[in-house]
Amino acid sequence: MMQRNSHSGPSSDPAMRRLPPLTAIEAFVAVARLGSIKAAAQELALSPPALSRRIQTLERFISRPLFDRRHQAMVPNGDGERLLAAIAPALDGMSDAIEGMTSGNDVLRLRLGVLPLYASQRLFPRLGELRAAHPELHLDIDTGGNALARLGEGLDAVIVVARDIDPMLYSERLDRNMVYPIGARALLDGQHPLRSPEQMREHSVLLHRDMPDTFAAWSQAAGYPGMEPVAIDYFDTGVLILEAAAQGLGVAFMHENHFQDANDPRLVRLFDIDVTSPYSYWFACRPRALQTKPVKIFRDWLIRTLREG
Repeated sequence: MMQRNSHSGPSSDPAMRRLPPLTAIEAFVAVARLGSIKAAAQELALSPPALSRRIQTLERFISRPLFDRRHQAMVPNGDGERLLAAIAPALDGMSDAIEGMTSGNDVLRLRLGVLPLYASQRLFPRLGELRAAHPELHLDIDTGGNALARLGEGLDAVIVVARDIDPMLYSERLDRNMVYPIGARALLDGQHPLRSPEQMREHSVLLHRDMPDTFAAWSQAAGYPGMEPVAIDYFDTGVLILEAAAQGLGVAFMHENHFQDANDPRLVRLFDIDVTSPYSYWFACRPRALQTKPVKIFRDWLIRTLREG
């Protein structure tokens, strides 16, 4: 008589091997890449408790914890890092397969994450050239946050602003820039015109969340390290920062090209102090993604276009 194996865990027989729910794996990858339950829950359109239950399902399945749980953060432990590294290529392959089945044979599709200001000032004015050169390439544009963390999970490539890029990713620096204090033209008029850097103590500063150190770098170079303005207001889109500055809500510390490309007569550059920005725009993708035709076509076109000016 055949004896039944009473072991309740996953079978060692490949033909009988069990897998955890795909939704649990998806939840694990999202939390591991984004670093928090809250951010991952927003990304997957789930409630935090529902996402936590999916993580617990996976941890019970493999009988070990996958995260070091810290205050408002979830950091993969050693087992979590190994699991993420092992399953990421498989997930990428699944994504590629689904994309191949849902796209027509004559259409190449690139899922591109890009910041709204870069898209409007630098990318969209040249997209007609890309379409003329490669009519088969179509772009799905995503301006959401956490773009780097979503590579391979909804995004094929990204254009981001950052100090540097994880060396595990393929990346190319797209520019180097100067920090510009940008304000409403009215700030130069009136009873108390803004003429001296020291007067920034009397004004609000407007910063992009992805470039939080621009004001600190500028004030250091201006000879006022540690200077504290009236307040610092943060924005997640450069378009709104420039509009807020034009409306007189504060002084925006952005890049030279943001000011020049805006070409807004309501705005002026304040102070004639040259300060190199600690931030640059970068093109980034996973190394394997660069082997795919849509990513390679777009990357080659982008770099060539920037070099041509």
